[in-house]
Amino acid sequence: MKDSIAEEHLYLAFSHQYRDSIFPLHTSISLFLLSYCDCKLFKVFLVPTGEDVGDQCVTKNLAGDLEVHLISRCQLPVVVQSCSLPAVVVKDDKFCRAGLSVVLRHIIQKTFEADPSKKDVLGLLGFKKTCLKACAEVSQWTRLCEISIPLAVERFLTASPEHCQAIPPDILLFERKLGEPVRVHNDDKIRRQKLQQQKAGAKAAVPALHKEETEELKPGEVHEHPPSSLELSVAFSKLLVQEAPDAVNREAPHIRRTKTSDLPLLDHVFAEGLYFTVADIVLLPCIHQFLVSSKKQGKNLVNLPLITSWYRRVQEVPGVKKAAGKCNMELLQLPELMSAPEEQRQDSSSLPDELEEDNEDSHFIGGPRPTMTKLMENGIEAKFSPHPCPNWTLDWTNLPSAVSPGEGKMSRDRALRKQQQLNNLVAAVTKLAKPGDVIVDFCSGGGHVGIVLAYMMPSCQVVLIENKELSLIRAKDRSDELGLKNIWFIQANLDYFNGTFNIGVALHACGVATDMVIEHCLRARAAFVISPCCYGFIQNTVKFKYPRSQQFKEILSYKEHMILCRFADQTAVQLPPERRLIGKQCMGLVDLDRAWAAEEHKYSVQVISMEPESCSPKNNMFVGIPT
Repeated sequence: MKDSIAEEHLYLAFSHQYRDSIFPLHTSISLFLLSYCDCKLFKVFLVPTGEDVGDQCVTKNLAGDLEVHLISRCQLPVVVQSCSLPAVVVKDDKFCRAGLSVVLRHIIQKTFEADPSKKDVLGLLGFKKTCLKACAEVSQWTRLCEISIPLAVERFLTASPEHCQAIPPDILLFERKLGEPVRVHNDDKIRRQKLQQQKAGAKAAVPALHKEETEELKPGEVHEHPPSSLELSVAFSKLLVQEAPDAVNREAPHIRRTKTSDLPLLDHVFAEGLYFTVADIVLLPCIHQFLVSSKKQGKNLVNLPLITSWYRRVQEVPGVKKAAGKCNMELLQLPELMSAPEEQRQDSSSLPDELEEDNEDSHFIGGPRPTMTKLMENGIEAKFSPHPCPNWTLDWTNLPSAVSPGEGKMSRDRALRKQQQLNNLVAAVTKLAKPGDVIVDFCSGGGHVGIVLAYMMPSCQVVLIENKELSLIRAKDRSDELGLKNIWFIQANLDYFNGTFNIGVALHACGVATDMVIEHCLRARAAFVISPCCYGFIQNTVKFKYPRSQQFKEILSYKEHMILCRFADQTAVQLPPERRLIGKQCMGLVDLDRAWAAEEHKYSVQVISMEPESCSPKNNMFVGIPT
C-alpha cells in the first residue's frame, strides 16, 4: 500500500433510504463500488436533498465499515456547489470530478494506485480502460447505464401500483442488449475456440470459484454455477487470474482455416460482453431494486430471462456478495428462466423515444448544391458580420511561457495558429467581461483559453470544464506554475455542471458539443463566444434535433441539413480552393441556423470569421449577447 496519498472528499446526494438502498441510486452505486474495492481512501459526505434529515436517519445501516458524514449543500466547497453529485474533490483544492461515471472511474484508478496488487479492480475499466468513458451525451450505452436505468428504476419504485404494471422500456432495452452478439478485441480467437468446442461436442467447465467466494456461502446453501460455456470459461478465468484450459487453447487446422464470417457468435456473460466491468457495478444495485420490487408485487419475469441470468451470474463474481453484504443488499436467489412464449411477452420493441436511433438514412449521397440552392431560393445565404477588432493581439512575447499554448506538445506553426485563435476569442471576451464576472471555458482541453483569460483578467473567476482527465490535469499544472488564484477545474460531462456564470467560452467544441454549450449559456442567460468544430459529427441526439431554428426547419429536412454538416467539414488547406469555398459556405449556413435558434431565445448573435482566416480551417466564431 502506498503512503502519503492526499485525502479526497467524496460528496453523495441523499434523498431517502428505501429497503436496502440509499437514494438517489447514484449514491447506492458509489457506496457499492467503495465496498467492492474495499477502498478507504475517501472521506465520504452525504448531502441531504431535503431539510429534515437527521444524523440517525442518514447513518443507519449504511455501507458496512465506511464512515460517513453529514453536510448541507451550503457547506460544500464552492467548486462542488456548481456540480451535480456525486462529486470528488481533493481537500482544500479547486479540482473537482463530478458525475457518476467520472467519479466511479476515479475511485477505481485511485484504489489501484494505492494498491497495485488489486489488478481485478483496475480490470473494471475494461479493455483499453475505456468502460463508461464516453460522455452520456454522445454514447447510448453510457447514457443507458449512467442515467436512463437508474432513473427508470427510481420512477418504477415510486410509482403507484396501477402505474407500474409494465416493465420500464429502459430495462427491456438492457434485456435486448444482453441478447446481442458480443464483440471483443480478441473475439476471432475465442470464436475459433468456440467452434472447436462445438465440433468436439464438449462443454467447457466453469473454473472453480475463488476461495473467498466459497466462504461467503451460508450453511446448507448450494453454490449454483452459471451454465457452462466457453464464454463463461473465458470470463471467469480472467476474473480468477487463471489460464483457460489447454484443450481450449489448441486449434485444429480445419478450425484455423474457417472464415471469420462462418465462426459462431459470442454470447454475453456480463453487461458489456465477456468481462466483468464497472458497467455491471452500476447496473447491479439498480436491477436488484427492480427485481426485489417486482417480486414483492408478484410480477412474472418471463420477459427478462437474460437479465435474471445476468443477475445470478454477477453474484458468482468474487467479492460481489461480500460487498453486497456490507451494503445490506440481500441479493435474491432467482431460478433460471426460460424465454416466455411469444403471447406472454411484453413488447420489447417499444423503446423510449430517446433511445431509438433515427430512422432516416444516415448515408447521404450527393453534393450540397441542391440544398444550398433551396435555401437561396428562400432568401437564405451564409453571412458573416465584420470582425470587431481584426488586428487585436495579445503581447505573447512578454507573457509567461505557461500562458502560451506553445508550452504544450505542438509544433511552432501550430502554436502560432493557436495563438491567433486565442487572440480572437480573448478579444471578444474582453469586450464583454466586467470585474467579478464568472467565465466558463467549456470543453477546455488543456486550458489554452481558460488560462489566458484567468491570467489576463484577475478580477474575473474562470472555470474550466473538460471530460478528459489528463487534459485537465495538464491545465491545472500550468495554472499552478502561474500561481493563479481565480481559476477552478471541473472534470465532468457538460450536463453535470449547473452553476451560474456570465460568459461561456468554447474553442473548437466538437459537433453537438457546440449546441450543448449554447444551451448552457441560454439557460444561464450568459453571453457566449464559441468557435465550432467537427460539423460532420453533428447528428440528432436525445436533446438536440436538427435543423435548430424555425426558419431552417420550415425549409430543410434533417437529411438535407446533415448534407450541409458533412460538407462543412471540407475546409482543409490541402483541398482545392473551390471545394474549400463551398465548405466555408456550408459552415456559415450551419452556424446561421444555430445563431437564429439562439435569437429565438432573445439573443443577439453574430457569426464572425476569425482573423486571419488561415489560423484554422474551422475559423467561424459566434458572439452571442442576451438582449
